[in-house]
Amino acid sequence: MFRCPLCKESMQVVELKSLICVNKHTFDFARQGYINMLTRTVKSQYDKTLFEARQQTIVESDLFRQVHKEIANVVEEYIKDINKHMYILDAGCGEGSHLQRILDECNHKTMTGIGLDLSKEGILQAAKNYKESIWFVGDLAATPLAEKSCDMILNILSPANYEEFKRILVTGGLVVKVVPRTNYLKELREVRFKETEKKTYQNDDAVSLFNNQFDLVKQMTLSYTKVLNRLELENLVHMSPLAWNLQEEDRETFVKQEDQEITVDLDILIGKI
Repeated sequence: MFRCPLCKESMQVVELKSLICVNKHTFDFARQGYINMLTRTVKSQYDKTLFEARQQTIVESDLFRQVHKEIANVVEEYIKDINKHMYILDAGCGEGSHLQRILDECNHKTMTGIGLDLSKEGILQAAKNYKESIWFVGDLAATPLAEKSCDMILNILSPANYEEFKRILVTGGLVVKVVPRTNYLKELREVRFKETEKKTYQNDDAVSLFNNQFDLVKQMTLSYTKVLNRLELENLVHMSPLAWNLQEEDRETFVKQEDQEITVDLDILIGKI
């Protein structure tokens, strides 16, 4: 199911240690269990501490539990109609916790998760924590997967490459994209942007672009709040790009709150080609 990111030819696993294409381009398995198939150097603000905080937020605080349940329901409905093993790609998976929680809600025996991210640090953590899925460092613009190799693509609060999605998706397969709505993490957004125009956010462009690329099967809106304690607020600040340029005084004020309500406000878009 892999294709070479350099020459786009087919690949095979050789001696359980490398992926090698017909032109002998070779990508070795890391000892932690992932594959780095990136062909260029990438600089990123997504570091080890961010992914550790993200994993704590997703797994420990259960901030996104309702999101995972809704997507798992979509997966379960879809798999009823296909009579084969299912491959689910999480495009922009980070440290893999969203994908793992969704798989946990489903029947592992009938599906395999595949996680792709540009960040080596995120994929390293995913491979260490979640052994049953396939993890690889790669570029969404040149996804190292073969045509029609995936039954479903998840794209959760992450950039997308729709042309690549359409290439690797099987006929009748689904794309599940999660996009923020106006009130997503509004408590943090209000601290970060205060009275500027960025204090509010609209997802109209993102939804419109998705609808132009795929046949919309369903659109769900999830809006709820969850109370986070101080440690959970610290993790939220560490994981969110909204807080990257936050003034230290504002950061401290936000984190010192006890039992703060945090808003999750999202659209789940389900489309097919």
